[in-house]
Amino acid sequence: MEKFREILRLHGLGYSQCQIARSCAVARSTVQDYVRRASAKGLSYDDLSPLTDGEARALLGKGHRQPRPVQEAIDFEYIQRELKRKGVTLALLWQEGLDTGQWNCSYGGFCRRYRRWKGRQNLSMRQEHKAGEKLFVDYCGLTLPIYDPILDQTVTAQIFVACLGASNYTFAEATPSQALPHWIGSHCRALRFFGGVPQVIVPDNLKSGVTAPCRYEPGINRSYQEFAQHYGLAIIPARPKHPQDKAKVEKAVQEVERQVLAPLRHQVFRSFTALNEAIRARLERLNQRTMKGYGMSRQTLFERIEQAALRPLPPTSFVFAQWKTAKVNLDYHIEVEKHYYSLPYWLVQRPVQVKFSEHQVEIFYEGQRVACHQRSKAPYRHTTQAEHMPPEHWAYKRQSKQTFLTWAAHIGPQTVAQVEAIFALKEHEEQAFRTLKGLQRLAQSYGHWRLEAACAYANQFALVGLKRVRSVLENRLEQATAQSPMAVAPIPLHENVRGPAYYR
Repeated sequence: MEKFREILRLHGLGYSQCQIARSCAVARSTVQDYVRRASAKGLSYDDLSPLTDGEARALLGKGHRQPRPVQEAIDFEYIQRELKRKGVTLALLWQEGLDTGQWNCSYGGFCRRYRRWKGRQNLSMRQEHKAGEKLFVDYCGLTLPIYDPILDQTVTAQIFVACLGASNYTFAEATPSQALPHWIGSHCRALRFFGGVPQVIVPDNLKSGVTAPCRYEPGINRSYQEFAQHYGLAIIPARPKHPQDKAKVEKAVQEVERQVLAPLRHQVFRSFTALNEAIRARLERLNQRTMKGYGMSRQTLFERIEQAALRPLPPTSFVFAQWKTAKVNLDYHIEVEKHYYSLPYWLVQRPVQVKFSEHQVEIFYEGQRVACHQRSKAPYRHTTQAEHMPPEHWAYKRQSKQTFLTWAAHIGPQTVAQVEAIFALKEHEEQAFRTLKGLQRLAQSYGHWRLEAACAYANQFALVGLKRVRSVLENRLEQATAQSPMAVAPIPLHENVRGPAYYR
C-alpha cells in the first residue's frame, strides 16, 4: 500500500514528522525524504491527488532505478593467490589492474566484489596464511605395522605429518614413537625437505613438545625451545581442544591417511627405511596432484609463492639434547642415565640443570655452564675432573710414591733416605701414605732443617717410622748430631786408654 499520499496529507495538516511516522507506521527518515522532495518541487497533497501512483512517484523522483552497467570480469583466483605473498594488498592489486586496463571500477567496488566472491567459495577462509609464515605439524591417527625378523615381533610405526599454510605442501615420515627425540628429529627432516625455515611452527599439545597445555601461556619443552632458537622460529601451539587452529594439518593428515597409508596397508615392511621409501614415493604423487580449489598442485603452488618466502636453513644442523634437573650429591657428582659426572664441589646439595646429548653432558647453575663432560655409557662409573675436587680431596687423590719422594728431595737427602726406608717396610705403597703424611705434618710443625737433622739421626741408628722420628724431634736428639765434630774435646792421654795399636 502506497503511503506517500497520506504522508503529504498529514504534513499539509501541520503534523510533525514523528507523528506522521507513527501514524503511517514508517520510519521518520522516510517521512523526511518525501517531505523534502515535495517541498523542493513545490508540490502539495492536492497537486498529486489527480495523478496516478506511478506519475506521482516519478514526479517526486522515486521511480525505478536505471539498470546497472555490466561489470567487467575479474580473475579473483589470481587475486587470492597474490594476496598470499608478503606485502601484497588489495589496494596494490587494484592499482595494478587500473594501470594495465584490466578493470575500471573504484577501490570500494573492487573490495566489495572480492568479498562477495570470497564468500561464495567452498574453501574455508577463516584463516589467512601468508607465504613462508606457518608450518603445521601433527601425527596421524592411523599407524602401520613393521615386522622385525631379528626380534620376531611387530612394532607400530607412528606417522609424522607437516604442512605449510599457504601452499599445503606436505611432508610425512614414519618414526618408532612420538617421543621427544623422534619428534624433534622429524621436525629437522621436514625443514630439510622444504628447503627453508618458516616463521612459526604450530603443533598440537603433544607431551613431547608442550609440557603445560594452556590456552594463554602454554609451556614449551626446553629441548623443543632450543630447536626453535637454533632455527630462528617461534613455537605457537594450537589451543587445547581447538583443532580449527591447525585445520591445514588436519586436512593434510586426512590426505596422507587416504592417499599414502591406505594404499600401503597390504604391504609387509621389515624396516623403517623401507616404509619411508614407500611413503616418499606416494607423497610425491600427493604433492603433484591438482587441488580443485586452487587449480594447481601443492608442489606448483609451493614453488610459485612459498619456496622463496622461506628463510634459509642454518649452516649447521641441530644437535638434539635432553634436559633434566638434578640435586648435587655430597660427593659432588650427579647421575645421568646410570653414570656419574662431577661438578665444582661448592655446588653440593644445590639444584642444577643438566643438558645431555649423544656425545656431551653440560651442567648449568643459574643459567651459567659450570661443567662439561664427554658422554659415557659405562653404567655405575664416575667421570671426575680434578678441578672440581676440594683441595684436600685433590691432594689425597694425587698421592703416589713419586710425589712423596719429590717432596722429600726438597727437604734433603736424609729425608729421602727415611722415606725410602718407610716404603721398604710396607708390602703395598699405599700403606706408607699415612705415615708420610705424618712426616709432612712434622715438617710444618718443626721446620724443614730440623726434620732433615732428625732423619739423619734416625738413619744413623736405623730408626725407621713416624713415631721414632717424632721422638727424636720431641727430645731434640737431632741437635747432638747437628754439632760440628771440631767442637768435641779430644780424649786426653791416659794409661787406661789402650789406643788403636792394642787391637793389632
